[in-house]
Amino acid sequence: MPKAQFTHLAEKLAADIDDGTLPPGTRLPTHRAFAEGQGVALATATRAYGELQKRGLIVGERGRGVFVRDTGVPTTLGIEQAAADGLIDLVFNMPGDATDAEMLRAGLKRLASAGDLEAMLRYQPHGGRSHERRIIAAHAGARLGQIDPDRLLITSGGQHGLAMAALGLLRRGDAVGTDPLTYPGFKAVASLQGLSLVPVDGRDGIIDIDALEHRCRRDGLRALYLMPTVQNPLGAVMDEATRHRLIEVARRHDLLLIEDSAYAFLETDPPASLVEIAPERTVHVAGFSKSIATGLRVGYVVAPERYAERLTRVVRATTWNAPALVTALVVGWIEDGTLARCEDARRRDGAERQRLFRSILGDVPALSHRNAGFAWLPLAGRARVEPLVARLKAKGIAVSPSGAYDVTEAAPQAIRLAFGGVVKADLEQALETIRTELSSPAVRNLR
Repeated sequence: MPKAQFTHLAEKLAADIDDGTLPPGTRLPTHRAFAEGQGVALATATRAYGELQKRGLIVGERGRGVFVRDTGVPTTLGIEQAAADGLIDLVFNMPGDATDAEMLRAGLKRLASAGDLEAMLRYQPHGGRSHERRIIAAHAGARLGQIDPDRLLITSGGQHGLAMAALGLLRRGDAVGTDPLTYPGFKAVASLQGLSLVPVDGRDGIIDIDALEHRCRRDGLRALYLMPTVQNPLGAVMDEATRHRLIEVARRHDLLLIEDSAYAFLETDPPASLVEIAPERTVHVAGFSKSIATGLRVGYVVAPERYAERLTRVVRATTWNAPALVTALVVGWIEDGTLARCEDARRRDGAERQRLFRSILGDVPALSHRNAGFAWLPLAGRARVEPLVARLKAKGIAVSPSGAYDVTEAAPQAIRLAFGGVVKADLEQALETIRTELSSPAVRNLR
């Protein structure tokens, strides 16, 4: 198949998109119809469309076809921090409270009066100081079961923990199962490491165990990444029976389990964690950004002892050690009860914002956790996400399109809304606008 042929076709379509001959929202012919119309092989047409998708000029939509993208909507929205000057930002969940500054001031004052302040200016052990690991392990043990501090490494946030697992325990080309809708941060890590993400079917954020078994046999999965407690973006909590069945499959196929608990603190009565049920094969990743503040990049990884050295080498290669000053702040807040109060405040604030969301959006179908500062809105009928995202952006509101979370070939038509840290009046205004736009004929129009 001559490379020049599919490149020529892609360039021709790109030119038509650029000059407006094919405006945003235009439905393109199917691959087969395009091939027949151009007198080329189906494989050539498929490669031409693939090239345009790589450039962000077209998008495949499940059950609908292929459309010209609206280039006014960044393809990275929901994955990378786009400038949001003047926008009400419902993309990034940044929980906060009016008293947070005082909490920080008090914590810094406590550290300033501590004994060995100079020690924080020196290199630290790669996995963290032993007494701090013990304190964090005791805190984590309340939800995860008893944690051996020697199996815990302090990280520069949960995202660092995910990167450590990918860099230290997986190889380029490894197949990693995920929910079809999953955390964009892990997608970014997988892309950097050259991992192949394999969507495992499920329902509303709960993985289907039979589908997992099938994927293990067909795709040779090496690992499985998931958020079993308050899944992002759907807010689901996997029941304990499903967790045990999942672990049976993992043991049968020797799967590495990467358990992300970024939002797990929002669930007040969680089932047993994967790291508690299967400590021999689970890497548990957690952080404090969602429970305290996003700028305090401290987290931890709990892993089987056999992986400790490999993960420690990744810490050394990436950050050497988590910042001692910030770690000491967080550990102090664990000891004096500040963290527990923060977690309770975040749960109450999330519940209040969920009530506001439901009161304004009414009976619009949505998926969310009762205490979470985010919600997932599938679009009704034949509505398309790109026109909606573009119209909301024009009205000063930034939301995440479904493609930021999707790992399948064609994303569902949905948006994710993040409420955390948004001024209540702004949030109310944004939700009112979203409700109006959801019923707009322009959004429902397939063009």
